[in-house]
Amino acid sequence: MKKAVFLLALGAALSLNALAQAPAAAPAAPADKAPTAQQNKMKSCNAEAGDKKGDARKAFMKQCLSAAKATQQEKMKTCNAEAGAQSLKGDARKAFMKTCLSGAAA
Repeated sequence: MKKAVFLLALGAALSLNALAQAPAAAPAAPADKAPTAQQNKMKSCNAEAGDKKGDARKAFMKQCLSAAKATQQEKMKTCNAEAGAQSLKGDARKAFMKTCLSGAAA
């Protein structure tokens, strides 16, 4: 009986050790998936940063990446003003805001 418990414990320990040493497989990204707008912005800002290093690069990247937020805020403000000027309400307003914010009617 003691031998069976010992072998069971040894087997469990070896299994856990093998699992701990196995490299975790990274999920493969689909090749046909297009990069997001944020990924495109990051790539663009990275290219513009060039040879900047350290704090100068951090400051530049922060400013460059936050420029997209200001643009979205400005777009929201403009679309809201247009929807108000047209006196849109309910579903008509939702539809207008969706197309306006997506850039289709901006």
